[in-house]
Amino acid sequence: MGPHAIDAGAAAAHHFGVKTLDFSIRRALTAGSFGTAADACEASIQQVAESCDIAEVRLDLMRDELGGAARPWSHLAGIPLLFTARMAAEGGAGNLDAATREALLREALDEAACIDIEVASISEMAGLIDELRARKLPWIASFHDFEKLPESAVLEERLARAKSAGAAVFKVAAKLHNPSDVARLAEFQLANHGIAVATMGMGVLAPVSRLLCAQCGSVLNYGFIGRTSTAPGQWGSLRLKQAITSLEAFVR
Repeated sequence: MGPHAIDAGAAAAHHFGVKTLDFSIRRALTAGSFGTAADACEASIQQVAESCDIAEVRLDLMRDELGGAARPWSHLAGIPLLFTARMAAEGGAGNLDAATREALLREALDEAACIDIEVASISEMAGLIDELRARKLPWIASFHDFEKLPESAVLEERLARAKSAGAAVFKVAAKLHNPSDVARLAEFQLANHGIAVATMGMGVLAPVSRLLCAQCGSVLNYGFIGRTSTAPGQWGSLRLKQAITSLEAFVR
């Protein structure tokens, strides 16, 4: 049976009253990403609820538009929010240093259902990770390669670092060049790593890879909401969610 929207069993409330996600329930959730503040402002709560299970707010892409008291996502009460402040080396905007990105994430903690921190930033953001642990707020340890799918040993090493640091999810997004890459990424997803995993391709093979990886158990599957994609080859979030829901999970 295909994945469905989050229900009460897949979310838990932390002490600020915001629902956090329980990734021990291995379900293929759709993450709808806002690429601009305008996309977030213009999206109705009904549109977002229909398009995704969790909405990603890319703080690095919106930083120049966050000066006012109103937050572009403030009208989305009840939608679980994932906050990301991406480092430049892994596709982030503005060449923000770790201190700036950490400050952006800290400002969003009271509204967050989940936080994204790159595996490469774990050491620099150890204090923030301690705060997330104290709040019982889950976080995603992410790894991106816009040139290629790294060797499996590299993926395993990044996953081990994510798991050791206490991440709830290890996420990998990589550019795929051929069907063999798609198959290898799916095989990585199918393995039992002892941590929830989210995998997805970028580039011309991104759309098919995102469906296959969702079928193979990827817990977060990213599309975009609005007019601006946030990764090469990304689906629109509503279309992706509908496609994933129609799939039967593959179990080896």
